[in-house]
Amino acid sequence: MKNWMGKGLWTATLGALCGLASHAQTAANPSLPARIEIHALPTQTLTGEEFLKGSAQGKSHVLAAELRIPQGQKAKFPAVVLIHGSGGVSGSMDQWVHALNQAGMATLVVDTFSGRGITSTVQDQTLLHSLAMMVDGYRGLDLMAKHPRIDATKISIMGFSKGAVASVFSASTRFKALYGSSAKFASHIGLYTPCNTRFIGDTDLTGSPLRFFHGTTDDYVNVVPCRAYVAELKSKGVDITLTEFANTQHGYDSPLSPEKLAVPTAQSTRNCQFIEKSKGDLFNAQSGAPFSYNDPCVAVGAHVGHNPDATAKTVKGVIEFLQSL
Repeated sequence: MKNWMGKGLWTATLGALCGLASHAQTAANPSLPARIEIHALPTQTLTGEEFLKGSAQGKSHVLAAELRIPQGQKAKFPAVVLIHGSGGVSGSMDQWVHALNQAGMATLVVDTFSGRGITSTVQDQTLLHSLAMMVDGYRGLDLMAKHPRIDATKISIMGFSKGAVASVFSASTRFKALYGSSAKFASHIGLYTPCNTRFIGDTDLTGSPLRFFHGTTDDYVNVVPCRAYVAELKSKGVDITLTEFANTQHGYDSPLSPEKLAVPTAQSTRNCQFIEKSKGDLFNAQSGAPFSYNDPCVAVGAHVGHNPDATAKTVKGVIEFLQSL
């Protein structure tokens, strides 16, 4: 029994089970996974400055990551690493998992908070820097790339708000060299992405395509900086698009929200523009002051809200894009 979960036997056993269950699967809800695995994901926690300076001195943590393998008899599946936003893993994430599984893609949901003793960063973004979540994304990629049921050449990353910083900027060759490995994300997807911090070398990318989705009335994360960033990358020949939805709030894909809901304690940098002048040193682009969440440009209070039409169009667009890779 020593090696009963060895790679070859594991794959053969699962293949046999899939064959025995084929008739049942065709009648089953196609959004349900054929298999669920909970993985321990070793990572480290870095401050923003430590991350940008390439530190390896961060505190070690072990996170939980849920892998769902879709129905079907493929030997290997394409996959998506999912990185949540400031509120943690929510029902909207589960909605995405079911949609992606139904489309024939495996999903790895990385809980970047619980293993660090964090519930939410909505009121205090200093509890975990968004760049630290990028390390978690790279570790998720490494885990998936070694999995016997995952196609290592078709692993994408998708993030939401705070998590979108990890999903989008993990395309940077600088950050990949610092914290990644030989594995490479096939694409990078960001929903309501904060694009108001510009990093040194953030237009030198791995070559994988990027897709952004954003609401024009989002008063939590402003879409305007993303327009400028996407236009700059397009001018350099990057395969990138920004899809905008009118009258659409932050977190518009969450079916748990009403059409518009005030979050009076939400910490927002929608009025800020930050720039990395030297490695590890972020400054307010307008005032020249060092980065701080005490900066006068940081606002308190924002809105979230569900937009079913924008959600449906985003799900359709994301799935069609991923299936085209």
